[in-house]
Amino acid sequence: MLLCSSSYDKRSPSAKWSFIAVTLNPPDTLKQKPQTAPKAGQPATRIFVSTFITIFLAEIGDKTQVTTLLMTAESHAPWIVFLGAGSALVLTSFLGVWLGQWLASHLTPRLLDTLAGGVLLVISVALLWDMLQI
Repeated sequence: MLLCSSSYDKRSPSAKWSFIAVTLNPPDTLKQKPQTAPKAGQPATRIFVSTFITIFLAEIGDKTQVTTLLMTAESHAPWIVFLGAGSALVLTSFLGVWLGQWLASHLTPRLLDTLAGGVLLVISVALLWDMLQI
Protein backbone atom coordinates (compact mmCIF):
# COMPACT_ATOMS: atom_id res chain seq x y z
CA MET A 1 0.00 0.00 0.00
CA LEU A 2 1.34 3.41 -0.94
CA LEU A 3 0.40 5.14 2.32
CA CYS A 4 2.39 2.89 4.61
CA SER A 5 4.91 1.03 2.53
CA SER A 6 8.15 2.18 4.12
CA SER A 7 9.85 0.34 6.94
CA TYR A 8 9.69 3.57 8.98
CA ASP A 9 5.89 3.30 9.08
CA LYS A 10 6.03 -0.37 10.07
CA ARG A 11 8.08 0.51 13.15
CA SER A 12 5.81 3.26 14.42
CA PRO A 13 2.29 1.90 14.90
CA SER A 14 1.67 4.48 17.63
CA ALA A 15 1.82 7.23 15.00
CA LYS A 16 -0.86 5.44 13.00
CA TRP A 17 -3.06 5.00 16.06
CA SER A 18 -2.59 8.68 16.95
CA PHE A 19 -3.63 9.68 13.44
CA ILE A 20 -6.66 7.40 13.59
CA ALA A 21 -7.63 8.75 17.03
CA VAL A 22 -7.42 12.36 15.85
CA THR A 23 -9.32 11.50 12.68
CA LEU A 24 -12.16 9.79 14.50
CA ASN A 25 -12.29 12.36 17.32
CA PRO A 26 -10.96 15.65 15.92
CA PRO A 27 -10.14 18.48 18.33
CA ASP A 28 -12.51 21.44 18.48
CA THR A 29 -10.20 23.49 16.26
CA LEU A 30 -10.80 21.06 13.39
CA LYS A 31 -14.58 21.18 13.84
CA GLN A 32 -14.81 24.94 13.28
CA LYS A 33 -16.05 26.35 10.00
CA PRO A 34 -13.33 27.77 7.71
CA GLN A 35 -12.76 31.50 8.06
CA THR A 36 -11.95 33.77 5.13
CA ALA A 37 -10.64 36.62 7.28
CA PRO A 38 -9.61 36.93 10.92
CA LYS A 39 -12.39 37.85 13.33
CA ALA A 40 -12.09 40.93 15.52
CA GLY A 41 -11.14 38.77 18.53
CA GLN A 42 -8.70 36.70 16.46
CA PRO A 43 -5.78 38.91 15.37
CA ALA A 44 -3.48 37.90 12.54
CA THR A 45 -0.59 37.33 14.96
CA ARG A 46 -2.63 34.71 16.83
CA ILE A 47 -3.42 32.89 13.57
CA PHE A 48 0.24 33.13 12.52
CA VAL A 49 1.55 31.77 15.83
CA SER A 50 -1.02 28.96 15.86
CA THR A 51 -0.14 27.96 12.30
CA PHE A 52 3.60 28.18 12.97
CA ILE A 53 3.44 26.01 16.10
CA THR A 54 1.20 23.43 14.43
CA ILE A 55 3.41 23.06 11.34
CA PHE A 56 6.64 23.20 13.36
CA LEU A 57 5.54 20.40 15.69
CA ALA A 58 4.21 18.33 12.79
CA GLU A 59 7.50 18.59 10.90
CA ILE A 60 9.90 17.85 13.78
CA GLY A 61 10.98 14.22 13.55
CA ASP A 62 9.17 13.78 10.26
CA LYS A 63 10.71 11.74 7.44
CA THR A 64 11.48 15.04 5.73
CA GLN A 65 13.70 16.05 8.65
CA VAL A 66 15.53 12.72 8.57
CA THR A 67 16.02 13.07 4.82
CA THR A 68 17.30 16.64 5.22
CA LEU A 69 19.69 15.52 7.95
CA LEU A 70 21.06 12.71 5.77
CA MET A 71 21.38 14.95 2.71
CA THR A 72 23.29 17.52 4.76
CA ALA A 73 25.64 14.88 6.17
CA GLU A 74 26.23 13.41 2.73
CA SER A 75 26.71 16.65 0.78
CA HIS A 76 28.66 18.65 3.40
CA ALA A 77 26.80 21.73 2.11
CA PRO A 78 24.34 22.59 4.90
CA TRP A 79 23.30 26.00 3.56
CA ILE A 80 22.50 24.63 0.10
CA VAL A 81 20.43 21.81 1.62
CA PHE A 82 18.73 24.35 3.92
CA LEU A 83 17.82 26.58 0.97
CA GLY A 84 16.53 23.62 -1.06
CA ALA A 85 14.51 22.15 1.81
CA GLY A 86 13.18 25.57 2.84
CA SER A 87 12.15 26.42 -0.70
CA ALA A 88 10.36 23.09 -1.05
CA LEU A 89 8.48 23.61 2.23
CA VAL A 90 7.49 27.15 1.23
CA LEU A 91 6.24 25.92 -2.17
CA THR A 92 4.22 23.03 -0.69
CA SER A 93 2.75 25.38 1.91
CA PHE A 94 1.82 27.86 -0.83
CA LEU A 95 0.14 25.11 -2.85
CA GLY A 96 -1.80 23.96 0.22
CA VAL A 97 -2.99 27.48 1.04
CA TRP A 98 -3.86 28.21 -2.60
CA LEU A 99 -5.79 24.95 -3.00
CA GLY A 100 -7.55 25.49 0.34
CA GLN A 101 -8.60 29.00 -0.63
CA TRP A 102 -9.79 27.81 -4.05
CA LEU A 103 -11.82 24.98 -2.49
CA ALA A 104 -13.32 27.36 0.08
CA SER A 105 -14.41 29.76 -2.66
CA HIS A 106 -15.95 27.05 -4.88
CA LEU A 107 -17.50 24.64 -2.38
CA THR A 108 -19.88 25.16 0.51
CA PRO A 109 -18.53 24.71 4.04
CA ARG A 110 -20.85 21.74 4.54
CA LEU A 111 -19.55 20.00 1.40
CA LEU A 112 -15.95 20.75 2.41
CA ASP A 113 -16.58 19.21 5.84
CA THR A 114 -18.16 16.14 4.24
CA LEU A 115 -15.33 15.71 1.72
CA ALA A 116 -12.63 16.21 4.37
CA GLY A 117 -14.34 13.72 6.66
CA GLY A 118 -14.63 11.20 3.84
CA VAL A 119 -10.96 11.55 2.88
CA LEU A 120 -9.83 11.21 6.50
CA LEU A 121 -12.10 8.20 6.96
CA VAL A 122 -10.63 6.50 3.88
CA ILE A 123 -7.08 7.22 5.09
CA SER A 124 -7.93 5.92 8.57
CA VAL A 125 -9.43 2.71 7.20
CA ALA A 126 -6.39 2.24 4.93
CA LEU A 127 -4.00 2.75 7.86
CA LEU A 128 -6.02 0.44 10.09
CA TRP A 129 -6.12 -2.21 7.34
CA ASP A 130 -2.35 -1.87 6.86
CA MET A 131 -1.73 -2.22 10.60
CA LEU A 132 -3.83 -5.36 10.86
CA GLN A 133 -1.98 -7.01 7.96
CA ILE A 134 0.81 -9.14 9.40
